[in-house]
Amino acid sequence: MRPDRLVRAGEPLDLPCGVLCGVDEAGRGPIAGPVCAAAVILDPACVPAGLDDSKKLSALQRSELEMHIKKEATAWAVAFASVEEIDCMNILQATLLAMQRAVQQLGLRPDAAVFDGTHCPLLPMPRIAVVQGDARIATVSAASILAKTARDRVMDDLAREFPQYEFDRHKGYPTPVHLERLREHGPSPHHRRSFAPVKAFACR
Repeated sequence: MRPDRLVRAGEPLDLPCGVLCGVDEAGRGPIAGPVCAAAVILDPACVPAGLDDSKKLSALQRSELEMHIKKEATAWAVAFASVEEIDCMNILQATLLAMQRAVQQLGLRPDAAVFDGTHCPLLPMPRIAVVQGDARIATVSAASILAKTARDRVMDDLAREFPQYEFDRHKGYPTPVHLERLREHGPSPHHRRSFAPVKAFACR
């Protein structure tokens, strides 16, 4: 197996043997808030039922699965890259940094890591990027759920600190409501100034 291998949707999966870590992110698309990544090593004898791409699950389903994943997984970790890091290095590199941090914080070294998407961060183990991995591989699905729930909580906290932006409604994504609040109030310290919509309002 090559150290970085992209497995495309529809292609048979050829995953390595041994302890496998799944990694996914949440928050690449928003214009506010950090990007979050999670890494999960599942116990093959205790895989929670109902795992799927976090975007296909309701908030209640994600919350229930998060509890089971954290209780039953062999190891899990959640890490972030800040708005400042996103603006400094761009969203892709900040996402890879968050993924790298999550794997490094697991507390044990997996034999290989599988990432959702098309990119892998630098890590001292074989890595595979799998398109739609969050819907195809249980451990990546688990990581997508932990990343999504962790980031949503951060945005809910920011909504209490900056209620004028209603971050709890849109989680930082550029919805019409969010863009209207941005137009009214200008960017907060948690808006990504390198992103075009924020940059436009910041220059006014």
